[in-house]
Amino acid sequence: MADFGPLEHLWYFEYYTGRNVGLFMKIDKVLHTEVSEIQRIDIFTNPDLGIVFALDGITMMTEKDEFTYHEMLVHVPMFLHPNPKRVLVIGGGDGGSVREVLKHDSVEKVTLCEIDPKVIEAAKKYLPLSKVKDDPRLEIVNENGAEYVKKFENEFDVIIVDSTDPTAGEGGHLFTEEFYKACHDALTENGVFSAETEDPFYDFSWLKLSYKRISRAFPIARVYMGFVPVYPSGMWTYTFASKGIDPIKDFDSEKVRNFGKPLKYYNEEVHVAAFALPTFVKQALEKLKK
Repeated sequence: MADFGPLEHLWYFEYYTGRNVGLFMKIDKVLHTEVSEIQRIDIFTNPDLGIVFALDGITMMTEKDEFTYHEMLVHVPMFLHPNPKRVLVIGGGDGGSVREVLKHDSVEKVTLCEIDPKVIEAAKKYLPLSKVKDDPRLEIVNENGAEYVKKFENEFDVIIVDSTDPTAGEGGHLFTEEFYKACHDALTENGVFSAETEDPFYDFSWLKLSYKRISRAFPIARVYMGFVPVYPSGMWTYTFASKGIDPIKDFDSEKVRNFGKPLKYYNEEVHVAAFALPTFVKQALEKLKK
């Protein structure tokens, strides 16, 4: 799309669940906008946040703070696996999660399963995927992740679900118990899993539902949290799951300290602290266990 220059009169509005609260940003330049067969794709710049990527009017990432989300989603499971070689990222067409996975030298192959090829095309030009698109370890497939993962058994060391919100695009397919069980079966014996599971203020029902379903699919499931400024409430949850690895007892902090790759949010202290949940979240999840 042509560069229209500064657009003083254009603003972007995102309405949170319930449509009574939301987020607004000034649009500086429109970089890309289209409606694919699946969803509306918008990429623009904001004077403070840099590049902004939205699907169906819901903010997926901004250039300024995306590292907070991608590092927590990716490095928690990656550092818990003893030797992650084969990784599957479901969703995450912007490429941020793939970028973080590829920082681990043990990785031999990472498969990015993104349902919308139009997102991939735009991401290769404007988003984090542009930085890693030529890495020989990366394979990109355009399929529904909920169906794609069913093709595998005992295949992946790590599965990372970097989905859209369940109300946007095809995100709802990635919040079902059937999907989580398929992820369990596709993992190796020491396999680990992580998924974004929404915020505990505007979308607490989705957090509780996803945690309940993940807990049914995996013997170990633990919610952890991080701070993502641009996401609803700023508080964001993820769920770690595995067939036997405990996210605290089996965590080797020395691996993180000796990593040697640039990380701006995640570290060994944040890893442990992230599993210490606020009382209202902890109590709600404990009720689900009962």
